[in-house]
Amino acid sequence: MIVTEDERWMRRCIQLAKNGRQNAKPNPMVGAVIVAGGRIIGEGFHVRCGEGHAEVNAFASVGTEDEALLKEATMYVSLEPCSHYGKTPPCADLIVRKGVRRVVVGCVDEFAEVQGRGIRRLQEAGIDVTVGVLEAECKALNRRFFTFHRLHRPYIILKWAQTVNGFIDDHGQPLQISSDFTQMLSHKLRAEEDAILVGRVTDEREHPQLTVRHWRGPSPRRLVVDHLHPLNLESLHAHGVQSLIVEGGAKTLQSFLDDGLWDELRVETNLALTVSDGTPAPQLPAAIAVDHREQYGDNIIVSYKKRNELS
Repeated sequence: MIVTEDERWMRRCIQLAKNGRQNAKPNPMVGAVIVAGGRIIGEGFHVRCGEGHAEVNAFASVGTEDEALLKEATMYVSLEPCSHYGKTPPCADLIVRKGVRRVVVGCVDEFAEVQGRGIRRLQEAGIDVTVGVLEAECKALNRRFFTFHRLHRPYIILKWAQTVNGFIDDHGQPLQISSDFTQMLSHKLRAEEDAILVGRVTDEREHPQLTVRHWRGPSPRRLVVDHLHPLNLESLHAHGVQSLIVEGGAKTLQSFLDDGLWDELRVETNLALTVSDGTPAPQLPAAIAVDHREQYGDNIIVSYKKRNELS
């Protein structure tokens, strides 16, 4: 596959943006690259909420010997530059002042205070703007942020582990299905998401800690629900919870599936483990597609998305 120059530099923006996964929240992850004469003269990412945005950091990294090149440079940014005053001044105005010739934007910012205004600000200033380079990948990078602002609820990940013949326990008793390595990956996921939820039965039977013990990072907010204490998505939104892992048990997971209340499924199967009876794993919905698949020894992890949302 032929990769264009714009795609090459936008991919670098995405790579940079991921460095802000932990500390940029609740802001989106954003990367920016400034290119002149076929080489990078400046780059940056949004490091921490309340501090400089990716564009600010990219301009700050330009050496004095390269400042004169800005007039002929192209700035690549994975997300539309902001046009409003928040904790920092508008990045669109900064770009205009710096006088770059062209700006390439990965995707439009769906946040209500932006939504195309940053792009219009650049165009009105006479800057050549290209929008939509690696758009699907740039949107996927901040799918939690976009879901939170568009649907006013967290991005919901349903997650479970099952035996090769489709059970999540052994005759109702807890069963170690994950390997040490895939358990570490589960804790990595916890460190990246805001909250984690189980049902009352699982909480009383297994007393899961739901913490980050095998990975470095913050433990997610712990939630337990039942019919007397149902999940309140509006409350989670009000408290700034952008992402939620649901780890079960089976009845809780199936209720989310039946209501269509999910954005991503992560199913781990131990290909070497069978039991004669137990609690059946949740039933996968029909309209899903595989997003990606990873195998680690006897354990395979498959991520699914809704077919019409797969990018």
